[in-house]
Amino acid sequence: MAKTVIDEEFLSQVELLQTLIKNNVAGMFGGNHKSKTYGSSCEFADYREYVPGDDITKIDWNAFARFEKLYTKLYLDERQMHTRIYIDASYSMGYGKSRKDEQALKMAAAFAYLSVCEMDKVSVYAVRDSRLNCLINGMLGKEAFINSIGALNGVEFGGDSFLSEAIVPSTVGYGDGLSVIISDFLTDNDFEAAIDHLAGKKRHVLCVQVLSKEELNPKVRGKMHLFDSEDNNKYYRKNITREIIKAYNMALEFATGRIRGYCAARGADYMLVCAEDPVNKIFFEKLVNEGVLK
Repeated sequence: MAKTVIDEEFLSQVELLQTLIKNNVAGMFGGNHKSKTYGSSCEFADYREYVPGDDITKIDWNAFARFEKLYTKLYLDERQMHTRIYIDASYSMGYGKSRKDEQALKMAAAFAYLSVCEMDKVSVYAVRDSRLNCLINGMLGKEAFINSIGALNGVEFGGDSFLSEAIVPSTVGYGDGLSVIISDFLTDNDFEAAIDHLAGKKRHVLCVQVLSKEELNPKVRGKMHLFDSEDNNKYYRKNITREIIKAYNMALEFATGRIRGYCAARGADYMLVCAEDPVNKIFFEKLVNEGVLK
């Protein structure tokens, strides 16, 4: 992209965002991830009788003094999750005065930062046509974030986007974290299979639909010649009247309702974001109102 979106000023805002979420919200990024299996963390879970071969350093000698039997301490297993973020890099994401592509990159960076703060691994991908381009692979820790997140500035938006064709063949872990799909979802192409695939892997799925202010509340009137941003062979030439705007709003409601309803049916989260909204507003109003953060 011509403009550097992920810069020091934005990263400072994201760092502040993480601090505020830690202090005020206990939701998706509110703590470490404990599994129901036993492991080697420092958080005590239970006792069981000692059997030969157990780690003798985990024997509770105070319990032995009381019961004259050997017991070993069991600790919760802290699972390291893997956040996977998919950015729609199609041409239509560049539409609007405040471009959707810039908002998509900011959202991806914010989710990535909040994840590494929880010691989760993070991978970020750009989806263009049917290809899944890995921008960041298995990033872990704040230092790696600072060194790697600038790769998002190099994303080139163009062509179409076939989310399912790109995501479904990819390898993802089973039940090991959050999957975020950031797109305008204004397409006839199949995106449902991608949601099904990720949900079927028992991953927490969040679909972020990014639309411009012009798309959410169009002000155009009069004779217009409008082209499909991803296919110039498709165009619309007509006098834009109040009735046409009303029909457009009904179509938009159907389109947003389609993805919202599909997410709800699959146990996935959904959030509609305006390209002009600042990131802190999105996380403290949108994410809370949608029930993603509690």
